[in-house]
Amino acid sequence: MVKLSFEFALEIVRYAELLEEKRKFVLANQLLKSGTSIGANIWEAQNSESKVDFIHKMKISAKECEETKYWLLICKHSENYPNSGDLLDKIETIQKILNKIIATTKQR
Repeated sequence: MVKLSFEFALEIVRYAELLEEKRKFVLANQLLKSGTSIGANIWEAQNSESKVDFIHKMKISAKECEETKYWLLICKHSENYPNSGDLLDKIETIQKILNKIIATTKQR
């Protein structure tokens, strides 16, 4: 999950740069913040102090996934925005894995 979210963050950086080239600065900034925060929180969760702390950080990542998905959908459905389809597929995969990790950790 750490690797997957890191690779996704790199793709978000590239997409945000593409948006900036097209002068779509507001959405580029929003996506850059939320899209890179997913992996940052997952990374931080690897050194959590407790199970509760781990779950909390993973839930923050899940919330950032929702926000990132929202911004990607805005881009997808807006005119003159670059295609975000592949990123939407990847964010859904990340969300499913995160939700499974959270549920499994809670059961332990």
